[in-house]
Amino acid sequence: MVSAGDFRNGVTIQMDGGIYQIIEFQHVKPGKGAAFVRTKLKNIITGSTVEKSFRPSETFENAIIDRRDMQYLYPDGDLYNFMDCETFEQIALNQDTVGDALKFVKLNDVCKVCSHQGNVFAVEPPMFVELEITETEPGFKGNTATGATKPAIVETGAQVAVPLFVEIGQKIKIDTRTGEYLSRV
Repeated sequence: MVSAGDFRNGVTIQMDGGIYQIIEFQHVKPGKGAAFVRTKLKNIITGSTVEKSFRPSETFENAIIDRRDMQYLYPDGDLYNFMDCETFEQIALNQDTVGDALKFVKLNDVCKVCSHQGNVFAVEPPMFVELEITETEPGFKGNTATGATKPAIVETGAQVAVPLFVEIGQKIKIDTRTGEYLSRV
């Protein structure tokens, strides 16, 4: 059990039949009246966010989230196949569960598969990936004014904005959370 007074970012709780992760919290002590905790919660199954206020004494059941390293094997129509790196057990997840998580993930890369009580609800790609540029326009000399970018397609088919000096065949490092170019490799 966790009380609202102990809320921290990233804590997952069970509330109103759903599983919520605390994105933001703020302890508020108004000049008049009782203190309360203002929170922004994300439903980890549906992805929707909600803002709620709680009394610090309210308690909630902790939701235990299992994050397992699984290797992305191959797509098969609308299904994506993963293998547990320890037990070699394979599972197939549908497009709704995977979403855009595999946008920057190559075959055989290791991802974190998140589940609650055996029900998989999300796939987390690695934070940073190194991918090769397969398609981009050439950068022109003198066109390098402060931070100019151009679109580029990486080997997974995703589009990324890269600096003008990046060329086809080069490997780049990408932050998968934001989809931003970080550096050349």
